[in-house]
Amino acid sequence: MHVHSLAFKNFRRLKDARIDFANDLTIFVGANNSGKTSATHAIELFLSGGKDKFTVHDFCANCWADFESFPAEGVAGAKVEFPAISLDVWISVDSDNLYRVVELLPRAAWEGSLVGLRIEFAAKDPAQTLANFRAKAAEAAKFATTKEKDGQDYKPWPRNMRDYLSRELKNEYGLRYFILDEAQLKAETTDAAYTPKEIIGDSERSGHTVINSLIKVDFLSAQRHLSDGNAQARTEDLSRRLSRFYTRNQKQREDDHNALRALALSEDQLTKHFADVFSDTFNSLRKLGYPGLANPSLEIRAALKLERLMGDQQAKVHYLLEEATSEAEALALPDSYNGLGFKNLIYMGVELLDLHSTWATTEEGEEDKRQPIHLIFIEEPEAHMHAQLQQAFVRKLTELIPPTGDDGYSTQFVITTHSPHILYERGFQPIRYFRRSPETGAKQSSAVFNLSVFYDQNEPDRDFLQRYMKLMHCDLFFADAAILVEGNVERLVLPLMIAQGAKKLSATYLSILEVGGAFAFRFRKLIEFLGLPTLIVTDLDSVHPAPQKGEEEAAAGDGEAAEALEDAEEEDDDDGDQDAERDKKPKPRSKCPAGTPGAITANQTLVQWLPGKSLIDDLLATPVGGRVQAPTADGGAHVMVTYQCPVNATWGSDSLELKSRTLEEAFAYENLVWCQKKENHEVGLRWAKASTMSLEELAAKIHKRVKGDSFKKTNFALGLLASSDAGWVVPTYIQEGLDWLATHVAIGDDTVENATANKESAPDKASGAVEATK
Repeated sequence: MHVHSLAFKNFRRLKDARIDFANDLTIFVGANNSGKTSATHAIELFLSGGKDKFTVHDFCANCWADFESFPAEGVAGAKVEFPAISLDVWISVDSDNLYRVVELLPRAAWEGSLVGLRIEFAAKDPAQTLANFRAKAAEAAKFATTKEKDGQDYKPWPRNMRDYLSRELKNEYGLRYFILDEAQLKAETTDAAYTPKEIIGDSERSGHTVINSLIKVDFLSAQRHLSDGNAQARTEDLSRRLSRFYTRNQKQREDDHNALRALALSEDQLTKHFADVFSDTFNSLRKLGYPGLANPSLEIRAALKLERLMGDQQAKVHYLLEEATSEAEALALPDSYNGLGFKNLIYMGVELLDLHSTWATTEEGEEDKRQPIHLIFIEEPEAHMHAQLQQAFVRKLTELIPPTGDDGYSTQFVITTHSPHILYERGFQPIRYFRRSPETGAKQSSAVFNLSVFYDQNEPDRDFLQRYMKLMHCDLFFADAAILVEGNVERLVLPLMIAQGAKKLSATYLSILEVGGAFAFRFRKLIEFLGLPTLIVTDLDSVHPAPQKGEEEAAAGDGEAAEALEDAEEEDDDDGDQDAERDKKPKPRSKCPAGTPGAITANQTLVQWLPGKSLIDDLLATPVGGRVQAPTADGGAHVMVTYQCPVNATWGSDSLELKSRTLEEAFAYENLVWCQKKENHEVGLRWAKASTMSLEELAAKIHKRVKGDSFKKTNFALGLLASSDAGWVVPTYIQEGLDWLATHVAIGDDTVENATANKESAPDKASGAVEATK
């Protein structure tokens, strides 16, 4: 048996959401405030059966207007419907365990593998609740005052139904339990709504009793206060935690007389006793695989006082640096002498083993009372742990506690995390992605997407994407929006350009991914599955067309653009004799200026995704509407591709429309004066004799240098970052893309834009953008 899925309705951001669970490990990810904590809190509230813990703020914001719509006066006897919160629990069960879920079988002739229970937090008696509210409102109206009387409005409680329930919710609402029939739910139509059968609370086994006999839920919080040497902080050292573990487990070892013998004989004997008690635990902890050969093992050493064992000062954890020999005692240090990350890893291991032991151990004769499913939620295991420890923990978690034991009982883990390192280790299949809706206010909600579905449906690209995520620092699942860029140069300078030209985006969490023009299109299905607003900043990458190839054949691609990219990268030039180059016949697929007649693009993103064209003239003529896509009724994401566009440049008395093929060219053409300043020579776009050149000659020089091997693109990016002269402008095509992205990212507070309207220094701008993209 295992938890198959949970469906939420009207709980905070989870207005209507479903989460599918893996049999072993499920990982909740998503941007901040996307509903991960709401999901775990809902499970805790519903499965604990504590109706008094609910508040009116647990209803989704959309329900608040429904509460406020109840008039304080009206005709009695009318049908009243109050909003309700519900959680549907679906459990997968095999034939051997059917006897455990007899109360949840929807009918005698039931055949299937899923049984369901709906837990609903609803009004006990809606009509009476409305009557109670109106009575209180009528009484309060006697004390209401207006500005005409004393200059202020005073509206006593309850102002409306929501205000009334803020105090009286626990008296007016209660939990109800219903048996669900999967077949009926699938066949449900608007003509015949399905009404599940309620489990009456005063029966021999109530709904709360039934669900708690099947599932035990434990939570390991991220707020683990471990000793860090600060005496004033709230601390809990590892020794104290192991003391509680020992106290609990010692009760199960009443036949172990080592403790009595140790008290009578010596501390040495008691130390051996502790080693016996904790041997299985410490052996299990070794499976966590803390990296490094020099990291010590654990030992409990006794410091005897008769009044209690394993207390604050009676026994302490030590780290063995060397094993004991017949000639020398083992070298060891107290637990306070090891790093916080290692202690946190061991602490979580002990805590998990303790939770598992508590669930797995039953008193004699009460074996049937043990729940068949143990659901453990681990919140942010990355707290206090560096990347390697995070990966070691999640890698070894199911080895520390196997999901399915020999006895048929199962343990399921759920991890909520903001760590991309944990995702790298487990891949797509366990990920459940929480996505915020673009609406704000009362309409805000979240949806949950099962990445195992994406994994199963996208075999061609899934392996590439998983390898990319393992090799690159990809925080796509935690971002408000994504920006896919051509290469390392764009990744370095884009935060600076965001600070320079799109201050509003500095308040968002952006994931800037370096994917290259040849591979960005392979992210298409993942971006659309996640529904993540995405800007693609790429290059035109103009190349000479192949001889005797028509436009239609060139547009079809058939791998030609990919070959063009490879050939273009192999074609190298320098600032040599330009006239000699003009005399040579251009090599097919070699780099060329964007204004070259008949030129095509070598960029696969432009050919296979947006705008789906290969001729440079067609790409330059494509309006903005042809370079964007919007979500459809079936899903998708807001996506825009932006690339170099013609710009009007001025140099001295010359003015020309220039077309660029790369970021460096576009930056140079739109910042000619800035680039030719002597103090900005580090960007690599300055000529000593530029003042004697015409605009056409200078543009040709820039194109020639940028496309050659002697031009170091990384030096261009670093030179721009190092410059203290903020007089440059963001290239038009990038500015256009950033402006578009700002309209599709929920900023949340318009004051951010106003606050950043003040002039800032360039370093301050850059640091803000970098922080937004970390």
